[in-house]
Amino acid sequence: MIILGSTGSIGKNTLEIAERFNLEIETLVAGENYQLLNQQIKKFHPKIVAVKNSETAQKISHNNIFIGENGILEALEKSKSNLVVNSLVGFSGLKPTLKTLELGKKLALANKESLVLAGSFLDMKKIFPIDSEHFGLWYLLQGHNSDEVQEMTLTASGGAFRDWEIEKIASATPKDALKHPNWSMGQKITIDSATMVNKLFEILEAKWLFQPKNIDAIIETKSIIHSFITFIDGSSTAHISKTDMKLPIAFAILGKIDKQILTPVNIYELQKLEFRKIDIAKYPVWELKNELLTNPKKGVILNSANDILVAKFLNGEIPFGNIAKGILETFNKFHNCLPNNIDEVFELKNEITSSLNSKF
Repeated sequence: MIILGSTGSIGKNTLEIAERFNLEIETLVAGENYQLLNQQIKKFHPKIVAVKNSETAQKISHNNIFIGENGILEALEKSKSNLVVNSLVGFSGLKPTLKTLELGKKLALANKESLVLAGSFLDMKKIFPIDSEHFGLWYLLQGHNSDEVQEMTLTASGGAFRDWEIEKIASATPKDALKHPNWSMGQKITIDSATMVNKLFEILEAKWLFQPKNIDAIIETKSIIHSFITFIDGSSTAHISKTDMKLPIAFAILGKIDKQILTPVNIYELQKLEFRKIDIAKYPVWELKNELLTNPKKGVILNSANDILVAKFLNGEIPFGNIAKGILETFNKFHNCLPNNIDEVFELKNEITSSLNSKF
């Protein structure tokens, strides 16, 4: 297989699954973590490697290295493997997603921005989601068709500020926002969890992947239940598992699993489950949910504005409250902008980026 983002969390878990099931790794793509990448090269012997820049390439122990964005696309073209795991972070994952589908390869997708930015231009039949919530929905749908589904519900952790008083959140520091209550993740996704932008992304992903009649999200504080489906007969099912990405990765790679991947949840843990409504007063961006579901192409506005504003927050340039404020203002400014093709996605992103950089 081909792994894009091999030194990140999803990439490392994918390599664990590959090792367990004796799967060949043809291509590894990584950013700047050359030390870990060299360890992976030594262990898995890929034929092709791609890295972010020339400086990193000089530190890599391999004789077939591709460099930069174009290098990743060339590596995909040169690779014979039919399966691509795309766990690149952010906007950088979109062009590799497009190239993977153009080449007719199967895409195990952990880069949610690909769907948020350009879901209307992607072939969902070639995509298998690597995300606990969407994997849960897929799992629950087995044996059912879409006509039987009344509503899909995703769960959210609530992020770093779920127990904070609303009045204090707007002035929270990056150190505050990076204290996730349930687990340790990368900086960007941890901030997105605190604002609830991450769940808006996932709502859009589910929209593109499953086309449900209704979709919503709630806070489940223990992160044991990942998603629900309510059927038209009035019954509901939930996907319950430990929070470990190796399960969706294993299904994405292998298609069928006949071995235990995770330790089952202790049923007694379910006695302490707590569910909360997502409060717009605490998570102002949540007011965009219905607009995004009505016009999902506006995902490019959400994603582009969020990328800039989160970076500025982490750099100490704006307070936490300005992330949501800036996103909502950007939606108002660009509310009539709906991309009609991939080129317009890139153009709109660049326009939003310039607008926000000139403002802050």
